[in-house]
Amino acid sequence: MSGESEFHEVLHSLRVWDTVLPAFDPAAAPAEPAELFREWFVHAARAGQTEPHTMSLATVDSEGRPDARILMLHEVDARGWHFASHATSAKGRQLAARPEAALVFYWPAVGRQVRVRGPVAACGAEESRADLAVRSRGALAAALTGRQSEVLGSREELAAASAAAWERAGAEPDAPAPTWTRYVLEPVEAEFFQGEAARRHVRLRYRRDGRDGRDGWTRELLWP
Repeated sequence: MSGESEFHEVLHSLRVWDTVLPAFDPAAAPAEPAELFREWFVHAARAGQTEPHTMSLATVDSEGRPDARILMLHEVDARGWHFASHATSAKGRQLAARPEAALVFYWPAVGRQVRVRGPVAACGAEESRADLAVRSRGALAAALTGRQSEVLGSREELAAASAAAWERAGAEPDAPAPTWTRYVLEPVEAEFFQGEAARRHVRLRYRRDGRDGRDGWTRELLWP
């Protein structure tokens, strides 16, 4: 069997949501999306969803081309959804030029996904340092290695730089990583999707009201 035919055989044999999915009554949803997100997040984690804090971050480059990658959620609070990266990385440069983004969470264990989009702001140096301070030695070592998204000459070059960064992270747990930046996405729109075996999926969208987007939220159902 060729690689292509094996791929198609496996692809078309797959099914989704081979489990009992939770119910979702949008009429009982809270008035603002962060509260519902936290409820769904905890539910997904307790239902056995692995790495529920991983998410897709979509940005746009200088030529208007979309770009996306997976990274970790750091917090959800009154300001919005928080994540972090190097300001000099591809996503950091894209956010500096066009500070808007979209996030997607997918939790197949419960047939749910959440989409959030809005403007993104870089947090200050103090908050960015604090973000890194609570993470692991490996996270600090990776931040100290730096040069994210740059062309790598060889794996040996990476190994040497990483080893030096690990040693420094162990000796200097407060070592500064100047380009490490915490970001916060302020939501103007958030959609909650609950899958349903008969494909009558529930989609609840929150939209900011008012010209400045700060007058509260409108909730509306969407066709699946």
